[in-house]
Amino acid sequence: MMVENIRQHSELDDPEWKTLRSNFREELAFPVHSEEPFAHLLFTMVAKFCSGHCPHFPMKKVLLLLWKVLLFTLGGFIELQSMKQQKRLELGLPPLLEDSIQVMKNMKPTSPPSYGIELGEQQRRGRRSRRDSLDLYNEKDPFKSEETQATEEEENEEITENMMDGEPEAQDKDIVSQPLATLRANTERVYFPKGLSWAPKVREKDIESFLEISRSKFIGFTLGHDTDTLVGLPRPIHESVKILKQHKYVSVADIQIKKEEELEKCPLFLGEEKVEDNACELLYKAMLINIPQYMIALLKILLAAAPTSKAKTDSINILADVLPEEMPITVLQSMKLGIDVNRHKEIIVKSVSALLLLLLKHFKLNHIYQFEYVSQHLVFANCIPLILKFFNQNIMSYICAKNSISSLEFPSCVVHELPELTAESLETGDNNQFCWRNLFSCINLLRILNKLTKWKHSRTMMLVVFKSAPILKRALKVKQAMLQLYVLRLLKMQTKYMGRQWRKSNMKTMSAIYQMVRHRMNDDWAYGNDVDARPWDFQAEECTLRQYIERFNNRRYEKNPVWEFSPVDNCLQSVVGQRMDLPEDFHYTYELWLEREVFSKPIHWDELLKCS
Repeated sequence: MMVENIRQHSELDDPEWKTLRSNFREELAFPVHSEEPFAHLLFTMVAKFCSGHCPHFPMKKVLLLLWKVLLFTLGGFIELQSMKQQKRLELGLPPLLEDSIQVMKNMKPTSPPSYGIELGEQQRRGRRSRRDSLDLYNEKDPFKSEETQATEEEENEEITENMMDGEPEAQDKDIVSQPLATLRANTERVYFPKGLSWAPKVREKDIESFLEISRSKFIGFTLGHDTDTLVGLPRPIHESVKILKQHKYVSVADIQIKKEEELEKCPLFLGEEKVEDNACELLYKAMLINIPQYMIALLKILLAAAPTSKAKTDSINILADVLPEEMPITVLQSMKLGIDVNRHKEIIVKSVSALLLLLLKHFKLNHIYQFEYVSQHLVFANCIPLILKFFNQNIMSYICAKNSISSLEFPSCVVHELPELTAESLETGDNNQFCWRNLFSCINLLRILNKLTKWKHSRTMMLVVFKSAPILKRALKVKQAMLQLYVLRLLKMQTKYMGRQWRKSNMKTMSAIYQMVRHRMNDDWAYGNDVDARPWDFQAEECTLRQYIERFNNRRYEKNPVWEFSPVDNCLQSVVGQRMDLPEDFHYTYELWLEREVFSKPIHWDELLKCS
């Protein structure tokens, strides 16, 4: 509470208070006397708790404090956006065209219109509808008339599978049997947005591959990475390249990767790299040795707090500071304990997901290989199946959970008089239509999954292998734009691997992807023609990335680097004249050493002269 209160700021604050806040932040982020950052101390506490050395630590409070300390010392999402703009300015890159936070604020949740096969399925399934609680909170949705038919709460998995794999003939009959007026009414209710939410982007690699294909087709040879020479290509190709270059986006990570390659190639000419000692750099340097243990510990806690996890004897006990010494006797006491346990787990999930996302975003901005190092250890610790396991539940029930009784929470329980609680009032819960805490956790976990899998074919294939598509599709029933956006991004990555029949049966989802997700020109995600998606390259991809990360860590953070270009003293006088620190008892044993190592061993002068 102290860290959070000091962290909050406004324009009306006194100058003295601003100075105190700045000093407190520096003391947490930049410790003096060669101490470790405070956040690293908390990470160590988490690792000790999970290893069983300190099971008495109140882990919920430690994680909440760690999250708030990271927010305070590194900065939140708004600060990250301004830091990204500043970093691009320093590297000579053009400023960002859009503020992603503002774009997502203005987005509306989507419920795509019904066409063809899916419309027939909905008519066959009936017109039962259930308005979810987030729907009441959102503004009027343009697709609401379709929502009453299209998105219903599916009671079991069989209905979901039938929806995905229906018989085309029966569906066509249902569509034909509908009156023409009904189809016309459905098409009239279609809402066409004025423009796309996101500006399209193009990578340098996309332009290179487009020109490589065009040159091979028209002139019979390629020019490698040259994107400027257009000799011999027809006029439409010139226009296409012009459009692609207009939307070309160079990220901070691209510049950092190129600079790292140059440092590896020409270490003597480029000299030593200048590294800015900011809060993120100091934290990474302190965490570097134990990052694998920290990531495993956080994922262990997340697994223990997930609602889909079953209690196991070998799992860690995250409820040590919640469970009373004596178990409840009455029904009312047991209900209060059950609500408190669920609330405790929800807070832990919220804090773990938030601090992991903050770490990934800050490390990615500071240096791409710091981000990749943390990401790879999360993947090795089975973070991807863990998040999918978390979403393999009734997400609507989780987001609408009522495990917070305001009268029992601090400071209400201290400031106000406690009302008389009954089993009925506990079961009813508060009047909140949904739980912001759980919605926040779900969005964070989806964003982490996006960051781990973006542009990584091997990890995208993990999503396909673990059958994440039906799990993610069920999450689309939550009418919240940001959550839907990150779900659709994950589905977009997989569509090229899912097969034609899946895409044909899920045209609603495909339409939603076109509407909400950023367009990448020349990205044929909807057709399945992916040259880079060769299954035999997946393992090599991770190994190559691991080599790049190890080179980066060795070059920048290794104290005694084993490096072929490290300086060597070849002068005989300086080598012989070096002052050596000898042990205290050396002069006692010096004569014995001479006798044993020098005088008693014969010297073959002929061989010595030959070698010289």
